Amino acid sequence: MSAHFTNLVSSLFGRFANRAFPTVIQKAVNSAYVKLMGLDMRGFEDPGSYPTLNALFTRELKVRRKFDINPSVAISPCDSLITATGAIEEGTAYQIKGMSYDTASLLGEAMEGTDSLDGGSYANFYLSPKDYHRYHAPFDIKISRAVHIPGRLYPVNMPLLKRKTGLFIENERVVLRVEDANGHIHFMVMVGALNVGKMSFVFDERIQTNASAQERSIYDYDGTVSLSKGELMGWFEMGSTVVMLSEADSLEYDLRDGARIAYGDRIGVLRS
Repeated sequence: MSAHFTNLVSSLFGRFANRAFPTVIQKAVNSAYVKLMGLDMRGFEDPGSYPTLNALFTRELKVRRKFDINPSVAISPCDSLITATGAIEEGTAYQIKGMSYDTASLLGEAMEGTDSLDGGSYANFYLSPKDYHRYHAPFDIKISRAVHIPGRLYPVNMPLLKRKTGLFIENERVVLRVEDANGHIHFMVMVGALNVGKMSFVFDERIQTNASAQERSIYDYDGTVSLSKGELMGWFEMGSTVVMLSEADSLEYDLRDGARIAYGDRIGVLRS
C-alpha cells in the first residue's frame, strides 16, 4: 500500500522542522511561528534558544507545574481543548457532538478488556499547534501493553472533527492499556495528525510512528512500566489529540465540552 498524501506532507514538514538553520534564520523562523500561532512562552525558554522548529514544538517546561497530589485526583495529561466528554454507551463514544465512533475499532483487536468500557467514561484532549506538546501520566499508572496502529494523518482540528466520520479510527495512533492504583483499566490513545512527524514515548524508544510500517506493532510490559502522576510520558511533534477511555465505575470526570485546560489541572476523581 502506498503512503497516503497526508503522511507524505507530514514527513516533508518533519524534515523542515528538524532542520537546524543558521542561528539568525532559525531565530527568525521560531519568532515568526510564536507570533503566527500565538504561543504563550511563559514557563519556557526564550524562543530564539531552540535550535530547530521541532525543538520549539516539543519544548520542555522550564517551570514545573503544580498539581493536586491526592492520589484519587486525576489531572489533565496535557494542555488542550476538550472536544468531547461523556459516557461510553454500547461501545460508542464521540469525537465531537454528533460524530460517534466505535471504541473497539479505535483500540484495535490487539487490545483486551474493551468489553469493560460499556458504562465507562471518555474524554478527548485536543492539542492545537500553539499548545505545549508533551503528555504526562494523569494518575499513577502501570502500562501493560502498547499497540502502534499505522494509519493516515488527517488534521484533527475542529472543522474536520465536525464533518469527517471516524477520524480517530482512520488516523495513525498508539494505544496504551494502563491500570490505576485501584486495579481499574483505562486506555490512553495518542492520535496522530497532519504535520505530526512523530509521537515519542520515554518508556519505550522502540515505538516508531509516521514510519513505513503497514502492520500494527505490539509491545507488552508485564507490569514492568510504572509512571507516577504528572510524570512525562512522551510528546507529539506538532498538535494532535489524546483520547482517554475508562472502564465503568473507575473515573468520574469534572469536565465539559469546549473547556480549555492545562496539564496538571484537575479533571476528575478515581473511584476505589
